[in-house]
Amino acid sequence: MSDVIRLTTPLSDEDVVKLKAGDRVLISGVIYTGRDAAHKRMIEALEKGEPLPFDVKGQVIYYVGPSPAKPGRPIGAAGPTTSYRMNPYAPKLIRLGLKGMIGKGKMSEEVREHCIKYKAVYFGAIGGCGALLSQRIKKAEVIAYEDLGPEAVRRLEVEDFPVIVVYDTHGGNLEEIGIKQYRVVE
Repeated sequence: MSDVIRLTTPLSDEDVVKLKAGDRVLISGVIYTGRDAAHKRMIEALEKGEPLPFDVKGQVIYYVGPSPAKPGRPIGAAGPTTSYRMNPYAPKLIRLGLKGMIGKGKMSEEVREHCIKYKAVYFGAIGGCGALLSQRIKKAEVIAYEDLGPEAVRRLEVEDFPVIVVYDTHGGNLEEIGIKQYRVVE
């Protein structure tokens, strides 16, 4: 594993091409939230020729449905959700210039191929650490689909948000690396 890499959004091709599966990254800047209900609405908007709630080019989407904020905090617990539910939507957003996704668990081979072809990365965040991760979120505001409650699209300002590269632009896959590394040979 490498030293920690610091990135500031929006991300460029150059930012993501230097990343390798297993790299530890701290993200600062603006990221957006969206889970499957929000992704479905965004894709429906695109199909109708309507604009998205934000320009995805160079951006990072965090797959999260945060809990309500406690007094004095911008957001409640904000742990990652299972990413595979975004498989039907992520490829289209990657083709439009999305550079990063943050979640937990596997994504499809199609998403992985799109990361290679269009220079995007899939980051993993640690599940079960939502309260800790929320401390890295300095500001949160709902920008679309407020009726979805926790699944509304939010604009987050983050500082040193910790993630690890799962799928890189070179075909690297941390899950496969981990399985090979810890496989018991008899």
